Amino acid sequence: MSNLKQDPAIRSLLERMPKNIQTTFTDEQLAHLKIAIGARQWGNHAVDCRGVVKFFRYRYYYVFLAGRNRRELSAKEQKVARFTQALILSIAATFIILLSLLVLYLLKSALGIDIFAGYSFGVWSWFKGLLN
Repeated sequence: MSNLKQDPAIRSLLERMPKNIQTTFTDEQLAHLKIAIGARQWGNHAVDCRGVVKFFRYRYYYVFLAGRNRRELSAKEQKVARFTQALILSIAATFIILLSLLVLYLLKSALGIDIFAGYSFGVWSWFKGLLN
């Protein structure tokens, strides 16, 4: 048996064929199949989450992959990527700013400093209620 037939990708491919067909491939054909299969396989990803969910009688699979993009992007894909990056950065910046303002407001309230006499946003009393 050739070394190519021991390759996991080739072995998986051959196992899905009838026995009489498996034995008809030459080493050269197997080498070309390996190249063709390799071009379609996923590379290593920083995040690789795969699973199966059973829903009534059916089973559904899901795949979530994330990692560095090594592909050449078209002009349209580059535009979408820039927009998505700007949107994510805007959301992150907004969240950080709002969280900072909340912390500063709680710190101000904890120190008993009133900016507007006789007026409160109610955040301090809400926060103290969470602690109790």
